[in-house]
Amino acid sequence: MDKSIENELQIRLITKQDIYAVPDDPITVQASVDCKELNELLNQLLRASNPDFLKPKEFDFLAFGQLIRLPLTAHLQEHAGSDESTVDVEYIERTPAPEPQDTILHDDWVASVQSTDKWILTGCYDNSVNIWTHHGKPVASVKEHTEIVKGATWVDRADPSKGFISVSHDQTAIIWSWEEGTDKLCPKITLRGHERGIDSVDVSKNSHLLATGGWDTNLKIWSASLDVDDSGEPISKRSKGTNRNSSVRTPLHTLKGHKESISSINWVDSHTVCTASMDHTIKFWDCQLYGISNEIVDQKAFLSSSWSPLSNTLLATSADRFIRLYDPRSTEGTVCKSKFTSHQLWVSSVAWSKYDEHLFLSGSYDATVKMWDTRSAKAPLYNLQGHDGQILAVDWSTDKYLVSGGTDNSVHIFKNRHPK
Repeated sequence: MDKSIENELQIRLITKQDIYAVPDDPITVQASVDCKELNELLNQLLRASNPDFLKPKEFDFLAFGQLIRLPLTAHLQEHAGSDESTVDVEYIERTPAPEPQDTILHDDWVASVQSTDKWILTGCYDNSVNIWTHHGKPVASVKEHTEIVKGATWVDRADPSKGFISVSHDQTAIIWSWEEGTDKLCPKITLRGHERGIDSVDVSKNSHLLATGGWDTNLKIWSASLDVDDSGEPISKRSKGTNRNSSVRTPLHTLKGHKESISSINWVDSHTVCTASMDHTIKFWDCQLYGISNEIVDQKAFLSSSWSPLSNTLLATSADRFIRLYDPRSTEGTVCKSKFTSHQLWVSSVAWSKYDEHLFLSGSYDATVKMWDTRSAKAPLYNLQGHDGQILAVDWSTDKYLVSGGTDNSVHIFKNRHPK
């Protein structure tokens, strides 16, 4: 047989992005074809089928559900694909690299970051909670807590006027009201009930409930209402601390089951909460029956997690260098579906994109932030540079911005240049 024929493959270029569709007739290519050469071929076909297509575009290519990062024949061998028949190669417009926009300097380590379209909320080791613009301008700052602030989250990211919650190692959480765009931060309600420091907080999808967890190993469910007369709970005595205008609220429910600190909380839906813990377990709690509905057990302490309502899967990081993707509904094989590796030290924080089921962000003690596509487990899409200390928090709550904070006392803001 002719050696040149042996080294050729038949492929069919297909796409779900109709604007870039080309005829899907089989094409003969060299088996060693790579992404650069596939890009050149596709751009030639686009120009041939559309004379108005003048500016070359960058595309990524997938075969067998995975992004092609090797020569095509090596990719097929790695993913058990046959090279004897026509191979369907899907192409998508390449996700462009996020652009560094601004850096926000703090007075101490940044433990928590979360953004809206206009504002960035941070919680710090100097006991402060802060609000900034995406251009790094300070808007509001307050030190009501008496210990480090480990978490801060908006009640409703779409409506910052509904306030936010901060949690601290002083064993309290505070629900704050804020007059948007001003420096007026008012501590409305203090949540008391934890017996040790609080590490994690999340708000339900309908913004009615919030969940907290920490070093006392208990998951506590609270009303998220800002109205002290509309919480369904008795209004107890005023706080004895400096916060004289704040009412004290007690938890609606306390759920016991973890043996070590709860490091991360995610509301899955309006009645299901997912907790990741240092006790090597991830638990799914039914907040109507007040019990555990599902559990994932692994070999290491869990440091962070992020739930995607787009794919109904969970990303989690442990006391190692890996990021794991779990499908809690899986009935075939292992619940862990993928393991992402590139970081050199423990991965401290992970966050799904809220707008693309394949993209996520990670931050590590190795001082790097990485942007990933779940269809490429061995290499991130991009390394986002800038930090010179351990990353403690990453956030991708809005389509426009990716945000990270860490032990270099800074928050880095990257602008997302996603394909339109």
